Amino acid sequence: MARSEDVARLAGVSRATVSRALNGSTRVNAETRARVESAVASLGYEPDQAARNLVGQRSRTIAVGFFANQMWGLSQLGDPGHYFYLDVLRAIEHETAVAGYDLLIPSRPDSPASDRYIRGLRSRRVAGVLMVGCPVNDRRIPALLDSGIPTVFIDAVARGARATYVKSDNVAGERQLTEYLIALGHRRIALVTGRTADPAGGDRLAGFRQALAKAGIGEDTGLIRQTDWTTVAAYRETLSLLEHGSAATAILAESDMMAIGVLRALHERGLKVPGDISVAGFDDINLSAFTTPALTTVHQDQAGLGAAAVRVLVDLLAGPESATEPVVLPIRLVVRDSTGPPRSAPA
Repeated sequence: MARSEDVARLAGVSRATVSRALNGSTRVNAETRARVESAVASLGYEPDQAARNLVGQRSRTIAVGFFANQMWGLSQLGDPGHYFYLDVLRAIEHETAVAGYDLLIPSRPDSPASDRYIRGLRSRRVAGVLMVGCPVNDRRIPALLDSGIPTVFIDAVARGARATYVKSDNVAGERQLTEYLIALGHRRIALVTGRTADPAGGDRLAGFRQALAKAGIGEDTGLIRQTDWTTVAAYRETLSLLEHGSAATAILAESDMMAIGVLRALHERGLKVPGDISVAGFDDINLSAFTTPALTTVHQDQAGLGAAAVRVLVDLLAGPESATEPVVLPIRLVVRDSTGPPRSAPA
């Protein structure tokens, strides 16, 4: 019976490369993959998956975790602020199937003890873990880093010997959006931000500040309102801004779901968008093209985030020498009808 060593010898590559090629790793180029596949066909090699699982104490199963529930003191999947991640999860489901893995959503333990979460993963012999949209205070993050279980985080900036992350370029996205509004003539720009302790919130606030500084516009802290990423909170903060007479000519919301709350508050106060005030969001969820008016926003590649996370995890599973460099995906500005020059724009 042919062994992986025989395949490696015939293909002129290492056993690790054979493993990567058979596991669908993107680190193997097309020419090398073709040589490995030719050697496999020539030798009639069939990987003994059951034996590999016993040796490695893992299966062809990837666990996916997201948004710990109220027991953890965090938010739930049903929170409208997490609408963005539904397409990310859909891409994860597709990409894991293509790579030959199954997905597992582990049941939550009865207590928030992170060690029980890790024990549950080990008992199921999962190959690796994908963590989606976890806030910085999620106790599963340090537990996973310490466990050595291959893990890829989406929108949580965490790295370890067997862990890395995938995210969008949030700094550049918010900077470009703010620069666009400044170019239209806006100088009093309000920001309705999510939690700035979260990587996305902190990055977007940084991008906003960079654009203001570049344009020589002083930051007005009274125009910055922090929320919990929800539509309701953004609605309430917008009403508060209006009640305090902010005189903002534009409002940036750090997510499209928050921007929907902003639009609702402005509508209730009889303000026209963009005639009286401009509004922009971030994410480019499919609803953003159907608001009234259609929302100017920053496009994140939701499918790309999910697919990249799976590909990176497959690379991590290929061997201990696999790179754990993070992946930062580009963004793009999407201009629609909710933004325009301020009424008092300089000549």
